[in-house]
Amino acid sequence: MGAGLAVIGAGIGIGLIGYGVAQAIARQPEAAGEIRSQTFLLAILVEGAAILLGLFIISSVIKIRK
Repeated sequence: MGAGLAVIGAGIGIGLIGYGVAQAIARQPEAAGEIRSQTFLLAILVEGAAILLGLFIISSVIKIRK
């Protein structure tokens, strides 16, 4: 259940990033390149945090079952 919540949280986070990027590029099309590069960095950080949380939850479950 915890791993599922981590995935849902990451999906919501990346969705909000995409929403913000679409609005930012619509407001300032000349800054699209810089906005996209920052977007990839943020998406990588959100996804990395979700993966680490998932691994932590899985390792905790394995330790509890032993």
